[in-house]
Amino acid sequence: MQSCALVAAALSLATPVPAGPQGVKNARIESRSAASGLATAVKAEWASRPGPAWIGWSVPTHLEHSACCWSSEDTGDSRCRGCRLDGRNGSVWTDDDEPLERSGRVRVLLRAEGGRVGRIRAVSEDCPLDAGGLPFVWIEDVRPAESVALLATFVGQPKDGSKGGKRLDGAVTMAIAFHVDPSADAALERFLAVGQPLELRKQAAFWMGQARGERGYQLLKRVVREDEDRRLREHVIFALTQSREPKAVDTIIEAARRDPDAHVRGQALFWLAQTASRQAPGAIQSALDDDPEIDVKKKAVFALSQLPKDEGLPLLIGVAKSHRSHEVRKQAMFWLGQSGDPRALAFFEDVLKR
Repeated sequence: MQSCALVAAALSLATPVPAGPQGVKNARIESRSAASGLATAVKAEWASRPGPAWIGWSVPTHLEHSACCWSSEDTGDSRCRGCRLDGRNGSVWTDDDEPLERSGRVRVLLRAEGGRVGRIRAVSEDCPLDAGGLPFVWIEDVRPAESVALLATFVGQPKDGSKGGKRLDGAVTMAIAFHVDPSADAALERFLAVGQPLELRKQAAFWMGQARGERGYQLLKRVVREDEDRRLREHVIFALTQSREPKAVDTIIEAARRDPDAHVRGQALFWLAQTASRQAPGAIQSALDDDPEIDVKKKAVFALSQLPKDEGLPLLIGVAKSHRSHEVRKQAMFWLGQSGDPRALAFFEDVLKR
């Protein structure tokens, strides 16, 4: 018996204990392994803890920027960066001279209490965290596909402390979208499929555009061409503005010209103006000339007002001078008046002199 105890002690000393995640402060960190399956490990933790705790792991990500609740990059103050996981103020003040190096991984964090998950976060490994003094269970050896599969089970579940029936769907789709693994595309495609709740479909569409590259773009292109739900098509056009794929602008222009719903065509013109694409002025002008609906033409005038002034303002003046529709000319005059640009004032003075 004594020899067995000595062998066990020797093995425990020879086996390194995981150090846990770096950059996590104000936490009671415990380490676990997902060797027997991530879902098994996570469910065992929340079942054994009546009080609140954070459970987390990391997976490879394709993110090229830091995903954090607040970043100092906007202010230039390297001391002000990080996430406070609990509490109203989400930012963390840190005295670190340099941020942690980018690791190409993202942390998935679940806040569990009373046997259920009520909050989900996904942040870069370079983002310092303050756990608010709660237990922080860190799980090693997580397979990305298992991470996606577990996260997908939280779709439809209520958000912790939410009012008005808010659900975890937005946090789930975001966290899944940050995974490199192909299973992330498959999960988001399921959420976007016909028959799913509209809000879930919208969330999936946004993250397809924001984070899933060529495959995400191809799926959104198909949806905006074929889906029968006008509300979803309108949202997918916005999602396309988030895509880095060069052909996304072409798909928005196509929707502005061919969508069967006038409201969707008008929204496509608005979002086209926000892209700052060189194709935008010509496509908006085409709608002014060719779209059969006066409401779409009015939205095209508004879209011109959203272009950079050196592009949009001369076009607005041209519309106010010579468009064949009195309603469209009137709309152009209104947005010229809102611009406060000296060229618009000169135009009004010229009109009054006539």
